[in-house]
Amino acid sequence: MTGKCNRLWSLQSFPSDEGWPFAKYLGACGRVVAVNYVGEELWSFYNAPWEKRVDLARQLMDIAEQLTNNDFDFALYLLDVSFDNFAVGPRDGKVIVVDAENVLVADKRLVKQNRPENYDVWYESRFEECDKEACLSFSKEALCSRVTVDHNYYAVCQNLLSRYATWRGTTGGLLHDPPAHVSRDGQLEALLDECTNPRRRYGRFQAAKELRDYLTQLSTSSASLATAR
Repeated sequence: MTGKCNRLWSLQSFPSDEGWPFAKYLGACGRVVAVNYVGEELWSFYNAPWEKRVDLARQLMDIAEQLTNNDFDFALYLLDVSFDNFAVGPRDGKVIVVDAENVLVADKRLVKQNRPENYDVWYESRFEECDKEACLSFSKEALCSRVTVDHNYYAVCQNLLSRYATWRGTTGGLLHDPPAHVSRDGQLEALLDECTNPRRRYGRFQAAKELRDYLTQLSTSSASLATAR
């Protein structure tokens, strides 16, 4: 990559063997790229048991965090986020990004070096409600010129997890119809709303962190209950 912001042009740059959430690159012939089969699309799990959906949601938020903040100082922004663009491994249940063509890579080291205007001001993605599936608004200029950006949290929360998520005629997102005790608690709905359409300045950053922690707690509780049974 020669510039500070480019489309993800090669899965070899971010190999799955090194922990990146992409399909394993097998080879290429011309413009055709071969990757390994990673499992069923995320949509297949839309009505899976609650415990499974919580685990998948936790993994999705972990992916959003990994692609935003990592030791390599690259930010990989998901530009097309829908239930068809993720898959779940049949053996390990691991969530994988399958649409690598719509990933924008920003080299945050170059952003810090070049210091464009407002480069160190946190960037908040603007929530826009629409009546189409998998809506996602973003500013490529902002993604490429800021060090701290909440885009991936916004994309995952709005298009996959929250009540704003719409896909194939459904609404409610992957975390639809939570158990009664989770609904009564109200924390999950509040965090999803703040992650999608924040009421406080920079609220999405904090909500994403708290949502990851909360989903981890729910996953741990579900696993404990399953063991007890």
